[in-house]
Amino acid sequence: MLCLGWAFHGWMWQKIYGKTLNSRLESQLSIYTLGGRAFVCYATGMNTTYINPFTDFGFKKIFGEEASKPHLIDFLNSLLPPDNQVKDLTFQNLEQLPRGENDRKAVYDIYCQGLDGEFFIVELQKLKQNFFKDRTLFYATFPIQEQARIAREVLSYEQEAQKGEWDFKLAPVYCIGVLGFTFGDSKEVVHYVKLKDQNNAVFYDKFSLIYLEIPNFNKSLEQLETRLDKWLYFIKNLEDLQSIPKLLKDKVFIGAFETAKLANLEPKERASYEQSLKILRDNYATPKTTVEDARAEGRKAGIVEGETRGREAGKTEGREAGIVEGETRGREAGIREANLKIAQNLKAAGMSIAQIQAMTGLSAEELENS
Repeated sequence: MLCLGWAFHGWMWQKIYGKTLNSRLESQLSIYTLGGRAFVCYATGMNTTYINPFTDFGFKKIFGEEASKPHLIDFLNSLLPPDNQVKDLTFQNLEQLPRGENDRKAVYDIYCQGLDGEFFIVELQKLKQNFFKDRTLFYATFPIQEQARIAREVLSYEQEAQKGEWDFKLAPVYCIGVLGFTFGDSKEVVHYVKLKDQNNAVFYDKFSLIYLEIPNFNKSLEQLETRLDKWLYFIKNLEDLQSIPKLLKDKVFIGAFETAKLANLEPKERASYEQSLKILRDNYATPKTTVEDARAEGRKAGIVEGETRGREAGKTEGREAGIVEGETRGREAGIREANLKIAQNLKAAGMSIAQIQAMTGLSAEELENS
C-alpha cells in the first residue's frame, strides 16, 4: 500500500478527486486519520493488472524500449499515410544539448529515427501546460539542427577531392504529442498540422505535428474501426482492463499487453513505476487544490465586492429618490404658499370663504389660519 503525502481534511477528498479519478481507482483509496488529520492511501496493485500508460515509466515501458519497438512502429504507422510507413527504428539519445551554455536543452520521452532517415519525437503530456505548442516547435528544432551536424561529420570523412558543403536537404521530422488534456473547446481527437500557404496547400511536407487529445476519444470496444482507434482505446483504457479484449488479440497488441503487465515487472521496475504513479497523482492533485482555493478566494472576494457595490448602488438610488421626492415636496410647498397669498388677497377684497376655497383648493382650516 502506498500512502500519499497529502494531508487533507475529509471533505477535501470529494472536491479534489470527485471528477478526476474513475470509480475503480477511487475504490482503491482509503482515508486514515492521525492527529485530527486525514491521510489518503492507495492500495497499489489492488484489482490492477496493467500499468498506467500516462505515467512516464508506463509510457516508456510500452513504447520506448528496444523490446517495445514493434509496438511503437505499429502505433506510428497507424498515424502515418500508407506511403510513409515505418519499416524499422533506431532509438536516439533522449537528451538534446543546446548549442550555447545559456540555451535550454530538450529531453524527449521517445526519440527515434526510421530507416529512411526520418526523425520521430513522441511526447506524453499529462496536464495542460502553458505554451505547449511553442515547446513542441522548440523540440522539433533539435533534430533539424542535428541533421546539419551529421552532414558536416560525413563531409569531414570524405576524400579531399570530394569535399563540399551541405546542401541543406533535410529528412522529415514528425512531432507527436499524446495529450491527457484538450485544446480549449476542441472536440477533435487527432490534429494533423503541416506548414501551408495562403491557399491552404501544403508548402512544406517534411515537417509534421500530430496531436492526440485522448480525453476526446470516447469510442467503445464495439465501435473501434481503424488501427489508430485500437491504439487510442488501448492508451486510454489500459489501466482499467483486467484482460486482453478479443478485438485486440493480435501479435502486436498481445506483446504490448504483456509488456504492460504489472506481474511481469522486475522489483526495481515496480519501484520505479510506483514512484512514477505517485508523481502523476501529485501532479493531478496540485492544480485541483489550486483551483478549489482560487474558487474559494474568488467567492469571498466576490461577496465583499458585491456588498460594496450594493451599498454604493443603494446610496446612488437613495440620492436619486431623495432628489425626486425633494423636488416633489418643494413644488407642492410652493403651490401652497402661492395659494395662501392669493387667499389673503381675496379675503381682503371681501370674497367669501366658500368662493376662495373653490378657487385655491385650500381647506377651510387653512383659510381660517391664513
